[in-house]
Amino acid sequence: MTDPIFPRIERSFQGARIFVTGHTGFKGSWLAAWLHILGAEVTGYALPPEHEEGHFNALALSRRVHHIEGDTRDACGLKAAVAKAHPQFIFHLAAQPLVRRSYAQPRLTFETNIMGSVNLLEAVRECKSAPVVIYVTSDKCYADQQWPWGYRESDLLGGNDPYSASKACAEFIFASYHQSYFGASRIRCATVRAGNVIGGGDWSEDRIIPDCMRALRAGRPIQIRNPESVRPWQHVLEPISGYLALAASLAADEVPSGQSWNFGPATGAHRSVKELVEGVIGRWGSGTTEICPAADATQKESNTLYLNCEKAWHALGWSARWSFHRTVEMTADWYRCRSLGVDAWKLTSGQIAAYSEASRD
Repeated sequence: MTDPIFPRIERSFQGARIFVTGHTGFKGSWLAAWLHILGAEVTGYALPPEHEEGHFNALALSRRVHHIEGDTRDACGLKAAVAKAHPQFIFHLAAQPLVRRSYAQPRLTFETNIMGSVNLLEAVRECKSAPVVIYVTSDKCYADQQWPWGYRESDLLGGNDPYSASKACAEFIFASYHQSYFGASRIRCATVRAGNVIGGGDWSEDRIIPDCMRALRAGRPIQIRNPESVRPWQHVLEPISGYLALAASLAADEVPSGQSWNFGPATGAHRSVKELVEGVIGRWGSGTTEICPAADATQKESNTLYLNCEKAWHALGWSARWSFHRTVEMTADWYRCRSLGVDAWKLTSGQIAAYSEASRD
């Protein structure tokens, strides 16, 4: 195990040149904000933000990082942006991230999640700065075995829905590039798998927390499709802290390059959708629910999903810091305070500081 991860993170990224794809998205905007706070020089490459009041816009992040609007499917544009940034670290988060949208738009999903990833790896292959690359896929890249125990990084990959299949394919593509090009080079890289992250500023469609917040603001019942489905809920800062810790360890040549890593919550955070919604309502102070099964029963999602994160604990000293209840509190509080007019940057930076302090303890 390396030395404590948070002092290492602060040392590794202060003044570093960082390239982030997908920085206008929910998880990408939290990552870019944290890196900015750490004193990094951040370049973001992504499509325009999809939601006007989403986290990226709420933070006015385009004024804090070098913001480039671009599509990862544009191989030439992405390659030029990477070359100009001359990054020391690359975090690849750009994706079509929604399972239900993947059913409606499978071509877009495969083009973005597969060819967008190929384009990123091609840009890396020609990048003269030989960066550390954190290549984000998903916990849904694992073949659905309906196991009562956690998936390990060595378990079978696969996917039934277009989103899951695209993420499994992205993993195979990464492995091919590492074996063919990066293994003997100075490029240090890894894939990371996490899912079901929640936190302030997410307004995506067909995600439970944004659905809750839209309903609570409108004073109508929260509609739940699969109340008994169990998910590894975690605050968005949990996997991001893992990505940063892994990147720092790769840069220091402390862990092998080319491997995959899980970043998930402790077992106690594996809760049903119903429990999550009830927790949000309790923290918000009001609200009701109603069960509304999906209109198309063929569009299925896994009922149970767990990750085994022992590798990250033993090799990096990383583990989830916030309990399920703390995660729900911090998420609901962000939206509630924001609805009362509190500045989004103050809320976000405050939660990053609170998370960092909890991790030091």
